[in-house]
Amino acid sequence: MDPIDRKLVGLLQANGRITNVELAQRVGLTAPPCLRRVRALEERGFITGYHAALDPQAMGYSITAFAMVSLRSQAEGDLAAFERHVAGIPEVRECHMLNGEIDFLLKLVATDLAQFQSILTASLITAPNVTSVKTSLTIRTSKNEPGVPVEE
Repeated sequence: MDPIDRKLVGLLQANGRITNVELAQRVGLTAPPCLRRVRALEERGFITGYHAALDPQAMGYSITAFAMVSLRSQAEGDLAAFERHVAGIPEVRECHMLNGEIDFLLKLVATDLAQFQSILTASLITAPNVTSVKTSLTIRTSKNEPGVPVEE
């Protein structure tokens, strides 16, 4: 990745809706080679997709919580089965397998406390191989930056 590629990914990460013409101007290229570089970054897996960032509150999700899940077995088949299970729960927005005492950290959203409790009791605590689920509700989010830092 050269400095122009780094600048491209940094600009696209900050604003995925930037036009190719504006992107090219900001990195000092003309539009066709800029587009070729962006497509090459996509093909090489540096850019994995584009999305709109939604406001959870505006969408009706007033609860954001983290769940720390411990499993009875850490055999690869059991880990994969749990990952498949949470993939089917739309309110689980992130699932990270951890090293240490906790096996998985989940980020989930809910419209209210009743829905949050329902997700826990109907979908997480009762999932196969789950031994414990510890949760923490988010009080405030002071930083939420998706992606990674990009050095130019």
